[in-house]
Amino acid sequence: MKPIPVIVIAQLFGTSLWFSANSAADDLIRRWGIAPADIGTMTNAVQLGFILGTLAFAFSGLADRFPASRIFTVCALLGALANAAFALLAHDLASGVPLRFAVGLCLAGVYPLGMKLVVTWVPERAGAALAWLVGMLTLGTALPHGIRLAGGGLPWQATILVSSALALVAAAMVFRLGDGPHLPRRHGAPKPRLGRVLGNLSIPDFRAAALGYFGHMWELYAFWTLVPALVVGSGLAAPGSAALSGLAFAIVGVGALGCIAGGRCSHRFGSARVAATALALSAACCALFPLAAGLPGWVKLALLLAWGTSVVADSPHFSALSARASAPELVGSALALQNAIGFAITMVSIQIGTHWIGDWGGHVAWLLLPGPLLGLLGLMPLWRRRPVAGA
Repeated sequence: MKPIPVIVIAQLFGTSLWFSANSAADDLIRRWGIAPADIGTMTNAVQLGFILGTLAFAFSGLADRFPASRIFTVCALLGALANAAFALLAHDLASGVPLRFAVGLCLAGVYPLGMKLVVTWVPERAGAALAWLVGMLTLGTALPHGIRLAGGGLPWQATILVSSALALVAAAMVFRLGDGPHLPRRHGAPKPRLGRVLGNLSIPDFRAAALGYFGHMWELYAFWTLVPALVVGSGLAAPGSAALSGLAFAIVGVGALGCIAGGRCSHRFGSARVAATALALSAACCALFPLAAGLPGWVKLALLLAWGTSVVADSPHFSALSARASAPELVGSALALQNAIGFAITMVSIQIGTHWIGDWGGHVAWLLLPGPLLGLLGLMPLWRRRPVAGA
């Protein structure tokens, strides 16, 4: 059983929980009598749960004291249950938000621990392997839209329950696989402590990768959340239509190809330069999209697809660069801390973006533009350095 295909498919299935409720946004707005901004609130409930979960892993050292495969398995199981409870038991925003928070809390043991699993199996190919992993996260994010499209007239609960079933399959796959032989704890190495984990930020290479990641995160999840609204606002599809589900799936899901292409390019140009190129391309899309308002629909769609491809292509390389700069016994905790800060940033851009898109329309893209620009600036010490293959 080859480990990387198992991990990336499990990541695809497990992370389908993330945006499962967003695929039913139109139904929830209509049936629950909520506003579009409330969809942002539910998305942020997932983000907050993820943040608190990753902080708990980082500060307790659990991510480095227990097998990553076991943590992944337990969290995928609990996330599937919380997601199913949302589909079957939630009836308004007050009952739905706590369950989405619980899903986010569980995802903290799926996404970062999936990254650590990759490093335990193939540390020498971390950049390319993590590109596949984040590609599957991207496809998993888009998957509920695809399930909704395939389900046709099925109730919105069906899409969410399919995501739960996929997460159960992910848990079984990773439990059977187990951890790889690399990244063992060094004999006599101190247990991870908050001070040591925070100390990673004093390492220049880790700090540069983290700053690039933080700028990238300002843009990424807000863009994914806003994709349906941008499609509707561009006149490409009607609210609640099959065309909207299909286009949202394509625009978010195409990012998986960007991740895979970036992973291949990292062998030649290095992870830092691949990440910088993706940041520059997504910044260009942010800047150009509002200017395309009067252009034909195919131009706006092409721009959204280019944006979807580039917006996430850099993500795995920040993780690879940060993991490489960390002490081996701190990799899981360091990535968890970096994720927690990055996702805290997403909460701000998601909330502002969903609140302002009604007034700003496509110009909300300019709100996201500072993220990739500042990310490029923070990453500069790494992408200006002579690249090492795969580094």
